[in-house]
Amino acid sequence: MAKRDYYEILGVAKTADDAALKSAFRKLAMQYHPDKNPGDAEAEQKFKEINEAYQILSDGQKRAAYDRFGHQAFENGGGGPGGFGPDFASSMSDIFEDIFGDVFGGGGRRGGGRGGRERGADLRYNLEITLEEAFKGKNATIKVPTSITCDACSGTGAKAGSKPRSCGTCGGAGRVRATQGFFSIERTCPTCGGRGEVIEDPCRVCSGSGRVTRERTLSVNVPAGVEDGTRIRLAGEGEAGMRGAPAGDLYIFLSVKPHGFYSRDGADLFCRVPISMVAAALGTEVKVPTLDGKEAAIKIPEGTQSGKQFRLRDKGMPILRSKDMGDLYVQAVVETPQNLTRRQRELLQEFEQGSSSETSPESAGFFSRVKDFFGGSPG
Repeated sequence: MAKRDYYEILGVAKTADDAALKSAFRKLAMQYHPDKNPGDAEAEQKFKEINEAYQILSDGQKRAAYDRFGHQAFENGGGGPGGFGPDFASSMSDIFEDIFGDVFGGGGRRGGGRGGRERGADLRYNLEITLEEAFKGKNATIKVPTSITCDACSGTGAKAGSKPRSCGTCGGAGRVRATQGFFSIERTCPTCGGRGEVIEDPCRVCSGSGRVTRERTLSVNVPAGVEDGTRIRLAGEGEAGMRGAPAGDLYIFLSVKPHGFYSRDGADLFCRVPISMVAAALGTEVKVPTLDGKEAAIKIPEGTQSGKQFRLRDKGMPILRSKDMGDLYVQAVVETPQNLTRRQRELLQEFEQGSSSETSPESAGFFSRVKDFFGGSPG
């Protein structure tokens, strides 16, 4: 099966510049990355094609060879300038790391750059709060076990009184270059792992890593109006980087406990208030507690049916980063009497005998439609 044209794979014209190539690659790689399409063989194949196409077209020399010889330029034994050998595949991952870094969490040099300084890992902390705390906001104190910079070696990884020496293989660059024909391929230095330095006498406290594990106490400001699943980022509060590299970030994931009285939809609150059958028939006034510690009065008009909702404006949740408030919706639930006395039963029977379509319009209308449906004889 003939290979697809690299320009066609990326969806760009042959005259596309480097910026257009990079933009097209970013978009497609994000769409078909295996981490976003687990178990999808077709997406995985497209991702490989996209990677291969960009690896060729983003390099001026390789692009020129492809424009002249096509795919044969990169096939062993082909009519072009020859194949790439075993180092070719490894350079593809380097290109992806250069552009995306740790977007998908799997980069080898996580924000470290050419010097190979590995940025510390991001950490996650799950924090559960009540609905009242989400309403008012909260200043929470949390304890997080994490890696911090080693004080004994100041994060260098070398024993006190010594220091790392420049790597002799890469000359401190962290990268080595291999040349094949007129192609030059750059890879991470195998001796220093891309750090550019070698530690001959490692610190005994951190074993040369430049960091140790400790429990840290941090303060987290939870703003009013947060919802379940809200994420708060504390920059630089994650795991310390290796040998003095920048620290990662700490992400606080919030979960709001279910409330015994309210349910929530965005900034709006909902609750159900039971009222007696008599109160629903004659009308009444009920008081509902609100999250600000006060009460709100609701007038229940006579003849209120079960399920009727009453809206209290600005009595819901605060809207995050806004001065506005949501609303509180109160649903009336008419309660049917139970455990009646003989006299109560007699009174209800008298009421039923004297009732008409005017006192129970919905039930009267319903049975009238049933009668019409069965041709005048519901039985």
